Amino acid sequence: MSARDRVWLFDLDDTLHNASHSAFPALNASMTAYIQTHLGLSSDAAVALRHGYFSRYGATLTGLQRHHGVKAAHFLHETHQLPGLDAQLHGHAHDLAALRRLPGRKFLMTNAPRAYAERVLAAIGLAGVFERLICVEDMSCFGQSRPKPDARMFRMVLARLKLRPERCVLVEDTLIHQKTARGLGMATVWMQRWLRQAGAARLHRRPVYVSQRVPSLAALARSPHF
Repeated sequence: MSARDRVWLFDLDDTLHNASHSAFPALNASMTAYIQTHLGLSSDAAVALRHGYFSRYGATLTGLQRHHGVKAAHFLHETHQLPGLDAQLHGHAHDLAALRRLPGRKFLMTNAPRAYAERVLAAIGLAGVFERLICVEDMSCFGQSRPKPDARMFRMVLARLKLRPERCVLVEDTLIHQKTARGLGMATVWMQRWLRQAGAARLHRRPVYVSQRVPSLAALARSPHF
Protein backbone atom coordinates (compact mmCIF):
# COMPACT_ATOMS: atom_id res chain seq x y z
CA MET A 1 0.00 0.00 0.00
CA SER A 2 1.37 3.39 -0.97
CA ALA A 3 1.35 6.26 1.50
CA ARG A 4 -1.27 8.09 -0.56
CA ASP A 5 -3.67 5.14 -0.23
CA ARG A 6 -3.63 5.37 3.56
CA VAL A 7 -6.73 6.62 5.39
CA TRP A 8 -6.31 8.43 8.70
CA LEU A 9 -9.10 8.42 11.30
CA PHE A 10 -8.30 11.02 13.94
CA ASP A 11 -9.99 11.30 17.30
CA LEU A 12 -10.64 14.85 18.57
CA ASP A 13 -10.55 15.26 22.35
CA ASP A 14 -7.12 14.65 23.91
CA THR A 15 -5.81 13.71 20.47
CA LEU A 16 -5.96 17.01 18.59
CA HIS A 17 -6.41 19.30 21.61
CA ASN A 18 -6.06 19.21 25.39
CA ALA A 19 -9.66 18.41 26.27
CA SER A 20 -8.80 17.16 29.75
CA HIS A 21 -7.76 20.71 30.63
CA SER A 22 -10.21 22.77 28.61
CA ALA A 23 -13.42 20.92 27.80
CA PHE A 24 -13.86 17.84 29.95
CA PRO A 25 -14.34 19.50 33.37
CA ALA A 26 -17.14 21.71 32.04
CA LEU A 27 -18.62 18.89 29.96
CA ASN A 28 -18.65 16.47 32.90
CA ALA A 29 -20.39 19.08 35.06
CA SER A 30 -22.92 19.76 32.31
CA MET A 31 -23.73 16.06 31.89
CA THR A 32 -24.08 15.60 35.64
CA ALA A 33 -26.47 18.56 35.82
CA TYR A 34 -28.50 17.12 32.93
CA ILE A 35 -28.86 13.77 34.69
CA GLN A 36 -29.83 15.45 37.94
CA THR A 37 -32.50 17.55 36.23
CA HIS A 38 -34.01 14.94 33.94
CA LEU A 39 -33.69 11.82 36.09
CA GLY A 40 -34.23 13.48 39.47
CA LEU A 41 -31.02 12.21 41.01
CA SER A 42 -28.69 13.72 43.57
CA SER A 43 -25.32 15.05 42.43
CA ASP A 44 -23.44 12.00 43.75
CA ALA A 45 -25.89 9.57 42.16
CA ALA A 46 -25.71 11.45 38.85
CA VAL A 47 -21.91 11.30 38.83
CA ALA A 48 -21.98 7.58 39.60
CA LEU A 49 -24.47 6.95 36.80
CA ARG A 50 -22.43 9.01 34.34
CA HIS A 51 -19.24 7.11 35.17
CA GLY A 52 -21.02 3.77 35.07
CA TYR A 53 -22.52 4.28 31.64
CA PHE A 54 -19.27 5.65 30.23
CA SER A 55 -17.35 2.60 31.50
CA ARG A 56 -19.97 0.17 30.24
CA TYR A 57 -20.83 1.66 26.85
CA GLY A 58 -18.03 4.08 25.97
CA ALA A 59 -20.45 7.04 26.14
CA THR A 60 -22.87 8.28 28.79
CA LEU A 61 -25.47 8.96 26.11
CA THR A 62 -25.74 5.30 25.16
CA GLY A 63 -26.73 4.29 28.68
CA LEU A 64 -29.20 7.15 28.99
CA GLN A 65 -30.83 6.15 25.70
CA ARG A 66 -31.06 2.47 26.55
CA HIS A 67 -32.21 2.71 30.12
CA HIS A 68 -33.99 6.07 30.41
CA GLY A 69 -35.34 6.91 26.96
CA VAL A 70 -33.26 10.07 26.67
CA LYS A 71 -33.31 11.63 23.20
CA ALA A 72 -29.84 12.01 21.75
CA ALA A 73 -30.42 15.38 20.08
CA HIS A 74 -31.76 16.94 23.29
CA PHE A 75 -28.94 15.55 25.44
CA LEU A 76 -26.21 16.66 23.04
CA HIS A 77 -27.64 20.14 22.62
CA GLU A 78 -28.12 20.72 26.34
CA THR A 79 -24.76 19.35 27.50
CA HIS A 80 -22.42 20.73 24.83
CA GLN A 81 -23.24 24.44 24.90
CA LEU A 82 -20.22 25.07 27.17
CA PRO A 83 -20.12 28.88 27.25
CA GLY A 84 -16.62 30.33 27.25
CA LEU A 85 -15.02 27.17 25.86
CA ASP A 86 -13.60 28.80 22.74
CA ALA A 87 -11.43 31.17 24.76
CA GLN A 88 -9.78 28.19 26.48
CA LEU A 89 -8.84 26.42 23.26
CA HIS A 90 -5.50 27.03 21.60
CA GLY A 91 -4.07 25.64 18.39
CA HIS A 92 -0.50 25.32 17.18
CA ALA A 93 0.80 26.04 13.70
CA HIS A 94 3.06 22.98 13.83
CA ASP A 95 0.01 20.73 14.32
CA LEU A 96 -1.58 22.07 11.16
CA ALA A 97 1.68 21.66 9.30
CA ALA A 98 2.12 18.09 10.55
CA LEU A 99 -1.38 17.08 9.44
CA ARG A 100 -0.81 18.59 6.02
CA ARG A 101 2.44 16.65 5.65
CA LEU A 102 0.74 13.31 6.22
CA PRO A 103 -0.04 11.70 2.85
CA GLY A 104 -3.42 10.08 2.37
CA ARG A 105 -7.04 10.85 3.20
CA LYS A 106 -7.93 12.29 6.62
CA PHE A 107 -11.19 11.95 8.52
CA LEU A 108 -12.18 13.07 12.00
CA MET A 109 -13.89 10.33 14.04
CA THR A 110 -15.22 11.51 17.38
CA ASN A 111 -17.84 10.49 19.92
CA ALA A 112 -18.66 14.20 20.26
CA PRO A 113 -21.55 15.92 18.44
CA ARG A 114 -20.93 17.68 15.14
CA ALA A 115 -21.56 21.23 16.39
CA TYR A 116 -18.98 20.76 19.16
CA ALA A 117 -16.43 19.19 16.79
CA GLU A 118 -16.77 22.03 14.29
CA ARG A 119 -16.47 24.58 17.08
CA VAL A 120 -13.30 23.01 18.48
CA LEU A 121 -11.65 22.55 15.09
CA ALA A 122 -12.29 26.20 14.23
CA ALA A 123 -10.86 27.36 17.57
CA ILE A 124 -7.65 25.33 17.24
CA GLY A 125 -7.10 26.24 13.60
CA LEU A 126 -7.80 22.83 12.06
CA ALA A 127 -11.08 23.57 10.28
CA GLY A 128 -10.95 22.36 6.70
CA VAL A 129 -8.17 19.81 7.31
CA PHE A 130 -10.45 16.78 7.23
CA GLU A 131 -12.29 15.34 4.27
CA ARG A 132 -15.26 14.50 6.47
CA LEU A 133 -16.30 14.61 10.13
CA ILE A 134 -17.68 11.36 11.52
CA CYS A 135 -19.47 12.40 14.71
CA VAL A 136 -21.71 10.74 17.27
CA GLU A 137 -24.79 11.57 15.19
CA ASP A 138 -23.35 9.26 12.50
CA MET A 139 -22.78 6.40 14.97
CA SER A 140 -26.17 4.78 15.41
CA CYS A 141 -27.65 1.40 14.62
CA PHE A 142 -31.37 0.62 14.82
CA GLY A 143 -32.04 3.97 16.48
CA GLN A 144 -29.50 3.48 19.26
CA SER A 145 -26.24 5.36 19.72
CA ARG A 146 -23.25 3.10 19.01
CA PRO A 147 -20.14 5.26 19.56
CA LYS A 148 -16.56 4.07 19.71
CA PRO A 149 -15.54 1.40 20.64
CA ASP A 150 -18.56 -0.42 19.15
CA ALA A 151 -17.26 -2.78 16.45
CA ARG A 152 -20.56 -2.76 14.54
CA MET A 153 -20.37 1.00 14.23
CA PHE A 154 -16.80 0.84 12.90
CA ARG A 155 -17.86 -1.70 10.25
CA MET A 156 -20.93 0.34 9.32
CA VAL A 157 -18.99 3.60 8.94
CA LEU A 158 -16.21 1.98 6.92
CA ALA A 159 -18.76 0.33 4.62
CA ARG A 160 -20.65 3.60 4.19
CA LEU A 161 -17.46 5.43 3.22
CA LYS A 162 -16.19 2.49 1.14
CA LEU A 163 -13.01 2.25 3.21
CA ARG A 164 -11.00 -0.95 3.66
CA PRO A 165 -9.89 -1.44 7.28
CA GLU A 166 -6.40 -2.58 6.31
CA ARG A 167 -5.81 0.85 4.76
CA CYS A 168 -6.99 2.74 7.85
CA VAL A 169 -5.00 4.10 10.79
CA LEU A 170 -6.89 5.14 13.94
CA VAL A 171 -5.09 7.87 15.90
CA GLU A 172 -6.48 7.94 19.45
CA ASP A 173 -5.72 8.62 23.08
CA THR A 174 -8.19 5.93 24.26
CA LEU A 175 -6.84 2.40 24.25
CA ILE A 176 -10.14 0.51 24.22
CA HIS A 177 -11.04 2.21 20.94
CA GLN A 178 -7.74 1.10 19.44
CA LYS A 179 -8.27 -2.46 20.62
CA THR A 180 -11.52 -2.72 18.66
CA ALA A 181 -10.01 -1.04 15.59
CA ARG A 182 -7.02 -3.40 15.57
CA GLY A 183 -9.36 -6.37 15.83
CA LEU A 184 -11.02 -5.19 12.63
CA GLY A 185 -7.70 -4.98 10.79
CA MET A 186 -6.77 -1.31 11.19
CA ALA A 187 -3.41 0.04 12.28
CA THR A 188 -3.49 2.06 15.50
CA VAL A 189 -1.56 5.00 16.89
CA TRP A 190 -1.67 5.87 20.59
CA MET A 191 -1.46 9.65 20.99
CA GLN A 192 0.18 10.34 24.35
CA ARG A 193 0.72 14.08 24.11
CA TRP A 194 -1.76 15.24 26.74
CA LEU A 195 -1.71 11.99 28.65
CA ARG A 196 1.95 12.72 29.40
CA GLN A 197 1.14 16.26 30.53
CA ALA A 198 -1.48 14.85 32.88
CA GLY A 199 1.05 12.44 34.35
CA ALA A 200 -0.80 9.30 33.26
CA ALA A 201 0.84 6.12 34.46
CA ARG A 202 2.22 3.22 32.40
CA LEU A 203 2.61 5.18 29.17
CA HIS A 204 5.87 3.33 28.55
CA ARG A 205 3.97 0.10 28.00
CA ARG A 206 2.61 -0.46 24.50
CA PRO A 207 -0.26 -2.96 24.30
CA VAL A 208 0.03 -5.52 21.50
CA TYR A 209 -2.92 -3.98 19.66
CA VAL A 210 -1.18 -0.58 19.41
CA SER A 211 0.94 -0.24 16.28
CA GLN A 212 2.83 2.83 17.47
CA ARG A 213 2.97 5.39 20.28
CA VAL A 214 3.61 9.05 19.49
CA PRO A 215 4.06 12.14 21.69
CA SER A 216 2.76 14.61 19.09
CA LEU A 217 1.38 15.07 15.59
CA ALA A 218 4.81 16.26 14.47
CA ALA A 219 6.32 12.96 15.63
CA LEU A 220 3.63 11.08 13.73
CA ALA A 221 4.41 13.02 10.54
CA ARG A 222 8.11 12.15 10.94
CA SER A 223 7.52 8.48 11.65
CA PRO A 224 9.13 6.05 9.21
CA HIS A 225 6.34 3.54 9.95
CA PHE A 226 3.74 5.59 8.09
